[in-house]
Amino acid sequence: MLKILDTYIIKNYLITFLVALFLFIPIGIMVDVAERIDKFKENEIPFNEIIDYYFDFMWYFGNLLFPILLFLSIIWFTSKLANNTEIISILSSGVSFSRFLRPYFISASLLAIISFFIGMFVVPKASKGFNEFNYKYLNKKFQIRNTSRVFKQISKNEFVYVSSYNPTRERAMDFTLEHFENEKLKFKIMAQSIRWIKSDSVFRLLNFRKRSIYEDEEVLIKKKSVDTIFNFNIQDLSPLNYKAETLTLFDLNKFINSEIKSGSKLINQHLLVRHKRYSLPLSVFVLTLISVSVSSVRRRGGMGMNLAMGILMGFLFIFIDKVLVVLVNKSNLSAAVAAWSPILFFAGAGFLLMRYAKR
Repeated sequence: MLKILDTYIIKNYLITFLVALFLFIPIGIMVDVAERIDKFKENEIPFNEIIDYYFDFMWYFGNLLFPILLFLSIIWFTSKLANNTEIISILSSGVSFSRFLRPYFISASLLAIISFFIGMFVVPKASKGFNEFNYKYLNKKFQIRNTSRVFKQISKNEFVYVSSYNPTRERAMDFTLEHFENEKLKFKIMAQSIRWIKSDSVFRLLNFRKRSIYEDEEVLIKKKSVDTIFNFNIQDLSPLNYKAETLTLFDLNKFINSEIKSGSKLINQHLLVRHKRYSLPLSVFVLTLISVSVSSVRRRGGMGMNLAMGILMGFLFIFIDKVLVVLVNKSNLSAAVAAWSPILFFAGAGFLLMRYAKR
């Protein structure tokens, strides 16, 4: 049964976090509006699309700030308890520090469960709307950047290669398709370029060549231009970096499995997205442990010193996390290591801080 102490701490934990969330999100929206209002006018973006964008932005931004806001809100109200000597009174009454932590972890469990379902099913849809709006209206220059050297398995027996892909013109250069049966090459299609013709729903290949291999002979067909169809989409030649972020739990698992089979260069980034969705809810417990251990000790500097230490540790957590994300994107660092090592490192730090706080 929850006692008065538990109810008191749980109420303060949740209310302080929600207040921080509802204060910072409007500030983030106002800053974003001030920064982008000229582009809204320049691109003549419909008002209803702007409203939809900021609804998605609210979830996207809230999920992004979730760890630091949680960290600061716990430090804020726990420091108030410490400065008012409430924590000393609680511990002096015979309540152990571990017992004192119980309502914090009950609150953390509730937030972790909510965070898990929001992160798996709500934030991906918001992320999709947020990113699509950005690439459609605000970051058009990004769209014309070519993707180089794409090699993918598009089916059990077929592989494609292009040297570059232009998403704006929906055209790829140096196209090659290889078809295998029983691990033997049956035919190979090559073209100087491949382009999607939307009006006719066909692929147009220039300087087309098809080499068919039979048991006793080979046949080579050459044509200046050929219109045909394939069992893949032109966008498959350049998968968007943010696509994994826009998929819910079950769709993400299917997408990652297909990307693994196709040999996608972005597979490490997609795996990182999945690991992050599981690690974020668990980080609630680690951040709770650290923030309570730091702020429950009454210091000479008062609440200001606790907040300073909390902000320093919070930004250190985010900094390490972002550095590891960059290493995953730019090198062969394991996505699992990048997602879970900050959690494990700060869990160890939290345990040491808790032992100090008990004294």
